[in-house]
Amino acid sequence: MTVTARPVESTGAPSQPAGRHRRPRPWHLAGLAAAVAAAVLLVALPQAGPTSPDAPDRLRTLTEVWPDAEVVELSANLPDGPAYSPVLFLDGGASVGTSPSPDGTALRLVVRTGENVRELRQLPLSSTPQYGGFTVDGPTLAWSESVADAAGQGRTEMWAAEWAGDAAPRRLTTDTGDVVFFNSQYDMVINDGRLHWVAVAPDPEPATELRSVPLAGGAVDVRTDPGAWALSAWPMMVSAGSGETGPIRVRDLEQRRITDVPAGPTELVTCGPSWCRVLVLAADGPGRIDLMRPDGTDRRRIGDGTVTASTIDVAVLDRFEVLSLSAAPNALTNAQQLIVYDLQRDEAVVVADEVGIVLCRGGVLWWSVGDNETTSWQVLDLRTLLD
Repeated sequence: MTVTARPVESTGAPSQPAGRHRRPRPWHLAGLAAAVAAAVLLVALPQAGPTSPDAPDRLRTLTEVWPDAEVVELSANLPDGPAYSPVLFLDGGASVGTSPSPDGTALRLVVRTGENVRELRQLPLSSTPQYGGFTVDGPTLAWSESVADAAGQGRTEMWAAEWAGDAAPRRLTTDTGDVVFFNSQYDMVINDGRLHWVAVAPDPEPATELRSVPLAGGAVDVRTDPGAWALSAWPMMVSAGSGETGPIRVRDLEQRRITDVPAGPTELVTCGPSWCRVLVLAADGPGRIDLMRPDGTDRRRIGDGTVTASTIDVAVLDRFEVLSLSAAPNALTNAQQLIVYDLQRDEAVVVADEVGIVLCRGGVLWWSVGDNETTSWQVLDLRTLLD
């Protein structure tokens, strides 16, 4: 069942931590250009016409398909007043997020459980701070911190903490390399007691450093491989390009096996370990979105050229593709209809209307609703929909 309505695009383009300055790499520029071009084409498309003859009169809603599904509401402000932006949801209703300090001089990283707030870190806003790369493994939370000095020179550090306890966070390393993030839940991965991330190698030819450090801190291990790679669910890595910048590949680090993903000259491909998203370009812009296995099998169309993915990660939990549609192309916020395409049911399901920001990490989907006066976050644990 495909979706035929107008979206607001999320590019999922690679990013670098704040304050870092480097010579642009060809694979960064090409991948970013392809993503931005796709976004411009999508935003410029006219309103979608009638649905195809084989499409249903309307999409079913979350409560119709999963009557027991629970959407939890979370205030968009902390008890001390400032706005709260969740970045990761943990067990027991806890979440990690960022919030300005009440006096507006710093950006805080906090763990929030109900009305209880534990501050992990605080960085001065004058240093253009960024927290990123959030990942969790059991009781351990890890993240990156980037700041810039008065001259614009930046540094990035890796940190970790036991999120449910009260022990002080620990700095794992300052030896991070030229870190690059893709706005993916796998930008940083914990495996076998080590924190892993990728960086751009200083080689003249495009190459990727896979870096790791023990969770207790210590020396950083660096492995360099030719090409542009991004981390995925361990032990997988995926091509960081889109198909226009070179072959798309899925790499198993433990089996030392590489799968070449079939992609045509008019296809922009993004992959995870189990599924790939294919944006098929038509003469006048995006033609449709397909999902397929990395070897090209089990290919299916999930939307026409006016629907886009809300996250860079493909097929959350190997089952749900998160999509955004918009009926108000000129609106800046809260114009989207949030939809999940269920691969098992082969059905697109409406989760919510009039949503703003959409995020998904660790199988939990959340989105903002309301205007500036009544904004809140709505949270849906997609793991509860598995059957």
